[in-house]
Amino acid sequence: MKTIFYGDPAADSVVIQLTEADMAEEAERVASLLLKNGAAGSLCVAAAFVDGWNGDLSPWPAPPVYGKTPFAGNAENTLRRLQTELLPGIGGERRTLYLGGYSLAGLFALWAGAKTDAFAGIAAASPSVWYPDYIDYARQNPMLAPKVYLSLGNKEEKARNPVMARVGDAIRALPDIFARQGVACTLEWNEGNHFRDPDLRLAKAFKRLIEQL
Repeated sequence: MKTIFYGDPAADSVVIQLTEADMAEEAERVASLLLKNGAAGSLCVAAAFVDGWNGDLSPWPAPPVYGKTPFAGNAENTLRRLQTELLPGIGGERRTLYLGGYSLAGLFALWAGAKTDAFAGIAAASPSVWYPDYIDYARQNPMLAPKVYLSLGNKEEKARNPVMARVGDAIRALPDIFARQGVACTLEWNEGNHFRDPDLRLAKAFKRLIEQL
């Protein structure tokens, strides 16, 4: 799994942000914002790149929402690559790890947080929690990370697409679901739609998460 590292390579804390190869500039901006304005103490930011957004980050197959490309549901393979290629190389067992992402990458982080206890916290900025059956999954599969940060733009639930418009109700349900599982969860609302300031939102998500811990 291709990964670019920023910050202090020897830091005890490592932020793993999932993104796509053609979003390298955005990943660098997130890392720069986080390291400049962000976390207390030293920090390493690892931008981990997946090959295909809809395929590699979706937890199970689902029909397309826009266009004709369906969601392939290859998240299991992506998580396996994280666990076998990235985490051993950075000494994951000896460091504090945070996993997060924006949009579908945020959904993947939430899904993965219920699959492994490797992460001290999950940061999900504008996550695609509208994804079919995700809320049922969250109820039935307890979150294993002790902390979760969620955010959403206040216009995102006004999307014209009826599937994506479910995002507001879905994200409002999650703090209670996680609380029942003994997980500390913060939900914060941002101004604007899904496409407003994604790099700022994700950097803030990681910063808030680290501050909680």
